[in-house]
Amino acid sequence: MKPAAHTSKAIRLSVLVAGMAGLAVGFMAWQQVKLEYRSSLDDLSRRSRSIAFRASLTVKEALKHPDVEAARSLGTRLDGHSRLLGLAVYRPDGRLLSSGSAIDDYLGALTAPVTRALGTQAEVVEMTPAGDIQLHILVTPLRDEQGVIGGVLVALHDASYLDDRMTEGLVRGAFWILVITMLLMTVTAALTWTVYERPLRLLTGWMRRLRVENAADEPPPALPDSALATETDRLAASLRAARSSSWTVSSEAVQTDKAWTRERLRAHAIECLHGDQLIVVSNREPYMHQLKDGEPRAIVPASGVVTAMDPVLQACGGVWIAHGAGDADHETADAEGRLTVPPGDARYTLRRMWLTREEEAGYYYGFSNEGLWPLCHLVHERPVFRASDWEAYRLANRKFADAVLEETKGSRAMVLVQDYHLALVPQMLKASRPDLKVGIFWHIPWPNPEAFRTCPWRVEILQGMLGADLVGFHLQQHCNNFLDTVDRMLETRIDWDDFSVAAKAHKTLVRPFPISIQSWAERAMPGGEALQKQIADLKDRHGLEDTAIAVSVDRIDYTKGIPERLRAIERFFEQHPQHRGRITFVQLGAPSRTHIRRYRDFLTEIESLADEINWKLQTERWKPIRLLVSHHDAATVHAFLRMASVCVVSSLHDGMNLVAKEYVSAREDGDGVLVLSEFAGAARDLPDALIVNPYDTGEFSEALRQAVEMPPKERKERMGRMRAAVEERNIYRWAADLLTTLARTGKPSTLTAEASPRT
Repeated sequence: MKPAAHTSKAIRLSVLVAGMAGLAVGFMAWQQVKLEYRSSLDDLSRRSRSIAFRASLTVKEALKHPDVEAARSLGTRLDGHSRLLGLAVYRPDGRLLSSGSAIDDYLGALTAPVTRALGTQAEVVEMTPAGDIQLHILVTPLRDEQGVIGGVLVALHDASYLDDRMTEGLVRGAFWILVITMLLMTVTAALTWTVYERPLRLLTGWMRRLRVENAADEPPPALPDSALATETDRLAASLRAARSSSWTVSSEAVQTDKAWTRERLRAHAIECLHGDQLIVVSNREPYMHQLKDGEPRAIVPASGVVTAMDPVLQACGGVWIAHGAGDADHETADAEGRLTVPPGDARYTLRRMWLTREEEAGYYYGFSNEGLWPLCHLVHERPVFRASDWEAYRLANRKFADAVLEETKGSRAMVLVQDYHLALVPQMLKASRPDLKVGIFWHIPWPNPEAFRTCPWRVEILQGMLGADLVGFHLQQHCNNFLDTVDRMLETRIDWDDFSVAAKAHKTLVRPFPISIQSWAERAMPGGEALQKQIADLKDRHGLEDTAIAVSVDRIDYTKGIPERLRAIERFFEQHPQHRGRITFVQLGAPSRTHIRRYRDFLTEIESLADEINWKLQTERWKPIRLLVSHHDAATVHAFLRMASVCVVSSLHDGMNLVAKEYVSAREDGDGVLVLSEFAGAARDLPDALIVNPYDTGEFSEALRQAVEMPPKERKERMGRMRAAVEERNIYRWAADLLTTLARTGKPSTLTAEASPRT
């Protein structure tokens, strides 16, 4: 074939590929713009309802009086601000009683929706043009105690910004379609040289430098063979881990009483692993890639598992297998789902698993979080068990187990399975590879046997977990509950002195390992002037300049005791009004599991409760509660913990809750007060916190008063003891205990038979 002909085919192929991709991206961009428009419109309607609800009591009272007196009582309360043009009140006969000053020009647009609302006696929401702007109209009938409509309340917003956003989205989408089309044309035309010759030449040069010069730079990306790419990725991660300190730390140094550090853990792990791979398996990935302005951006998900295990893998190297849930995860990994992390400082390999939406819905949102999560947390939430969810859970566990087996093919490994999402994985691994050392750490509480008996697949879950050589929990109480559950539901031999379970020829140890954290100093957080500027910016952005700050950091979850916390704050300000305007409670809330209706309803409940308390207690310059719902990055969380004189952790039931320890670690000045629920595992490790029962509003409120009024000397003494405890029992010591215990477990099982259920 002549070069010209070859070039012509390459160009035609590139045009075809780029054209198809452009159409697909254009369709997705249009769908995304429409989705964002509908979401923004729904948000505007929700805000209108909230505004109408807050104003309804005042308006209902005004409607009881004659027109002149009613209009006078309403005064300027119907005036708007920002995008809210204002409110209007109509009598049941359709007469305008009063309205905000900015509404006069738009009264004609209100006649039809008001008439319709009075006729149907139901809420009316509509969008209508008025001159150069778009109006969002919400008409709410107001009923008295007998249900009779006494009038209607209208909330009027300028919704023109929605059209502006849609136009901006379309322009942005068109720009990226053009960019992607041109990029694909270029890439496809140069495919042969880009994919094969250049990467292989770069790899040859890298291997030569590694051999001759002991070079420490990373291997070239985009290698054409997946096996070659995997091995070079692992080699690069191992080199980076090795460079940070010597691999030759003596075993005598490991046995000393010095503090556990990353370097000490690495040396200790080498002894424990004896050349085996270290593999961590979890549902949540430590680094997720999300698209922002069309570009993949690495974020660290809010997760106790991630907080605990990422420093361990960075210290020891290895492979982390997890579900790739980010919308840019595919494009940032290779064909096998692998990449090295952390970004820009590769220490270990992340292997992403892919699940379909249906699998994720059944396995994660269904069985794991509507079934096992409420079952294990005693917070009065009824677990939901569906056969279809169980089947999805079983198949997803099989996928994770198969991924581990792929990574360990032909080599020995120590596998740490994380949490309740993967209870079946240990037995699946042992059935295929009895030589593997397998441990599972259960990051949430374990319930009593009577509660666990309600799970229809209780036997299968216990058998899956007992496939492990080691089962770990945060607290001894959870170990006791687990062994008691096994004793009642399976035919096994339990050694209560050794805390172990023998099923056939396989022995499983059950041990408590109170988990901890990596210090903030190791996480490259801003410090000095940069930190002070960040704190000043956050205070200015959220109106916190003139008050002390108390902070809480949670996922939005019904186990975290957020409503109970808000009611205690309300009681605190009611009983101690001298503190109004002097302290603000900041709730950092990360949205969680929003596909589950219970969680969406819970978020609405929290927002409504915070609005109600603020409306009741706020002044012109101060609100008692700042509810900041977003995925806050680590730097923002650290800044709030540093600026807060009080941290409140009020879980209704929690395995550990690492926020308590992160607050203690953040207080480098040795000051601050921690208010901590007795139902969080951290209460056992931090007795110098103010321990409360979050269900007891009076006790909780009194603890808040003690925290706010505690003398400086007592604050520093308590914080000093807590900081010493957290520094001594840090994440590296936790990992060392876990690895040591797993390494010492007995000979590998040669049987695949499961423990028999009791009849």
